[in-house]
Formats: sequence, structure tokens, C-alpha cells
Amino acid sequence: MFQSKKRYLEKGQNRHLEKTPTPFGSSAHYLRLIIKPLHCLRTILETNSFLTLSVLSIHTHRSITKSSMASASFVKLNASSSPWIGQRSFNQRPGSSSRSPAARVSVIRAGSYSDELVKTAKTIASPGRGILAIDESNATCGKRLASIGLDNTEANRQAYRQLLLTTPGLGQYISGSILFEETLFQSTTDGKKMVDCLREQNIVPGIKVDKGLVPLPGSNNESWCQGLDGLASRSAEYYNQGARFAKWRTVVSIPCGPSALAVKEAAWGLARYAAISQDNGLVPIVEPEILLDGDHSIDTTLEVAERVWAEVFYYLAENNVLFEGILLKPSMVTPGADHKEKADPETIAKYTLTMLKRRVPPAVPGIMFLSGGQSEMEATLNLHAMNQSPNPWHVSFSYARALQNSVLKAWQGQPENVEAAQKALLTRAKANSLAQLGKYSAEGESEDAKKGMFVKGYTY
Repeated sequence: MFQSKKRYLEKGQNRHLEKTPTPFGSSAHYLRLIIKPLHCLRTILETNSFLTLSVLSIHTHRSITKSSMASASFVKLNASSSPWIGQRSFNQRPGSSSRSPAARVSVIRAGSYSDELVKTAKTIASPGRGILAIDESNATCGKRLASIGLDNTEANRQAYRQLLLTTPGLGQYISGSILFEETLFQSTTDGKKMVDCLREQNIVPGIKVDKGLVPLPGSNNESWCQGLDGLASRSAEYYNQGARFAKWRTVVSIPCGPSALAVKEAAWGLARYAAISQDNGLVPIVEPEILLDGDHSIDTTLEVAERVWAEVFYYLAENNVLFEGILLKPSMVTPGADHKEKADPETIAKYTLTMLKRRVPPAVPGIMFLSGGQSEMEATLNLHAMNQSPNPWHVSFSYARALQNSVLKAWQGQPENVEAAQKALLTRAKANSLAQLGKYSAEGESEDAKKGMFVKGYTY
């Protein structure tokens, strides 16, 4: 055995570690390990929004035979906003972690938009209100217009979105609206900016910033979301135009695996987008949509959802994203669209809230569910079921089809039907407002509201 004796010199001098062996038995050997003097390195990197602190960790290894060696490793530390993220990435095997178990050091966030981000997120996540998503690409909006016999022209897209955004009283139930780029820079036929129509009703303008899905090489026929190139400059431009939050939609397919590659790509892309958005004053909506496609059970959906969100929050923390300044847009945990057994709202609420409580820290202000092809009434009933008891976060909606379907049918592209269409929008918005408050009743719902809107392989 050996007994060690440590001596430390004053600050600013080299630190030496001496070990003096004592004999053990008649065949004792003497071993001396000398660690070369090392200076402790502390580097502070300051960017526009983040201050990241790293430290140099010194490790020693002792050889009993002929040699000895000292090694150093540079340890990057996680954000203080997520101390609960201590687990491995889901696809790391035990013992394979490259991160040191050394004590974490808090990261100081120095972003100039921090207070504004928190305020914006809280405004959107306000009681009884949710998000109206009208950020469909021109091609997808064209499909909506075609369903009522209209051509996909800019004038028709403008008329439809003007109808939505100028609905009187909409701000009572809607706190934010996600716009496509065309709409963000568009004006009404009267010359008023669309964003001003929203602001007048205390509705926060948002913007879709991703550039769509493309095939992911090396995966099982899966996709990845593009759009990081030039995102910072585009985000700054969107902010100047009046947008205050952003949306980035990527997808995960259960029938395709999902592969570890696809999940990691989705999580990393969302984290980079979120960091860039916050750096430019936009609250990021984090949306890894787990598609309804497939015949899998609700238990399978739960397993995949937990896996995906664990990876997402790991990378959000790695990118020093301010959790208090984000919003989530998850899929509800449901069986696959082709599964033989359908789940009732209470079961869906139980599974969904279980997943969220296991993965989402309470620092996140709002969870705004997507409808994902559910019928208008299904989406509202499920939201209502999730608000029957208090939650750590604001649990609300960010619906597109589940708010617009009735509107399109009422409008039919006719100017004389605008008032009826706006009334239909208010009816759906109010229903989901009541669901957010846990006070919704399905009595009096129309047959159209009960019809499912699932489309296999749906794209925005």
C-alpha cells in the first residue's frame, strides 16, 4: 500500500503532487509519479446571446510497470436551466459516454432578448387562449383552396388569410398566429399590414422558418428538416417585420423505425434552430411531430415519444437554449391511425401527460398541441381531458386543420360568406378555449366537426 501526501503552493505558482511510497513486505518496490506542472485554463467565450464557461479537467493515470502518463481533457458544461438533464443520449450505451462526471458549472446567459422572450412566451401561453396556425406553404394552401374550387393564386391566398386574421373578437381565444412568409409581408386589400391586424387584437405574430422536409441519406426512408442556412439573417428580418415567435416542424415516423440517426438529426436541428431564433428575439416553437401513420399501439407511441423528447431536451441544453423562452408543439400520444383499437380522450390524456411529466421541465411555459389529422371535435375533446387537473405548464392548442376545416366549408370562396366563415372560426376557437380551461362540452357539435382529417404522409 502507498500513503499519499499532497502539497499545494500559493495561487499563481505551479502545483505539484508528490507521493512517497512506504515498503510493504520484503519485496517492496518504489514507485514515484511526477506530474508535470500544468496551468489551469479557464476560457470564457462570449457571443451575442450566450456566455459559455468551460474548465480544464486534469486526469492522471499511473502505470505499475515502466511508464507513467498525465492527460487533460476539456469539458463542456451544460446550461443551468436544465440540471435535470443528467442522463445519456438514448442511443448511447452504458459506459460509452464521453462526458466527464465532474461537477457542472452554471452557464450565464447574457442574451439581450431574454426578458422579451420570456414575456412573449407567457403572453402566448395565457389562460383560455391558443395558437391559430395558418403557415401552410403555398402548395399546401393551394390544396385547401382546391377543396372549395378555388385556384391557387396569391389573391385567393390573401383573401382567405385576410378573412381569418380580421375576424372580430378572435383575440379573446387566440394568443398567437403562425404565418407563412408571404402572409407576414402581406397587407389586406385595404392596405393594412396583416401583422397589424393581429396586434390590434393582442395576438402575437409568428413565422414558419423551416424550408421543408427532404430525404435523410443513410436512414430507413426517413426525412430531415432543412433551413438552418441563412436562418439568422432571415430571423432578424422577420423580427423587424413584427414576428415575435417562430416555428420549425420536423417529423418522426414510427413505421420507419424510427432510426437513431433520424431522431438525433431531428433533435439537433430543432436545438440549433431554437438557439438561433432566441438569438434574434424570436420565441422558438419546438415541434418534433410524431406522425399518426401506422398501425402501432399507443404504448409504442409513448415509447417513441419519450425517446424523442429526451433527445430533444438534451440538445436544447447543449445549445444553451433558454427553457423559459420556448414553447413546445408536440403530438398527442395516440395509437397509429390504422391501429384496430381507438383510444378515448381520457386514455390519450393519461398517456400524453405521463410522457410530458417524464420529459418536460416545468420551466417551459407552454405546451401547444398540434392536431395532426384528428377531427375538430377529437382534438378539442382530447385537449379538454388533459386540462381536468392542474399541469406544470400551460396546456393548450396550436391547430391548423382543426380550426380551419369548418371555415373553408362555410366560406366557399364567396365574398358574401365571409361573415359566416368568421363565425365558424370563432366557434372552433371558443370551443378550444373552453377545452384549455377544462370546461368544454361536445353538445351541439356538427357532424362535420366529427369527421377525421388524417392524410397519410401529410406534408405542409
